[in-house]
Amino acid sequence: MNPSKTVTAGTPCSGDGVRWHKSSYSGGSGNCVEIALARPGQILVRDSKISGGAVLSFPVAALTAFLTVAVQEEHPPA
Repeated sequence: MNPSKTVTAGTPCSGDGVRWHKSSYSGGSGNCVEIALARPGQILVRDSKISGGAVLSFPVAALTAFLTVAVQEEHPPA
């Protein structure tokens, strides 16, 4: 996990050479995830409370599909 790129809005978090971003929706509660772009097409996800813990890696297309369904489940079309 070395390359560093800026991902959309969020707060950059220092650490392991990857530029992690915390959601602007977290509100400082600490109950959120952080994301980073590992390399083109690959997104890393980790728990914001455990920055040295496990890191999940997803292809961008797979994470986008998951988030699309999650948002639709939370906010169904009228």
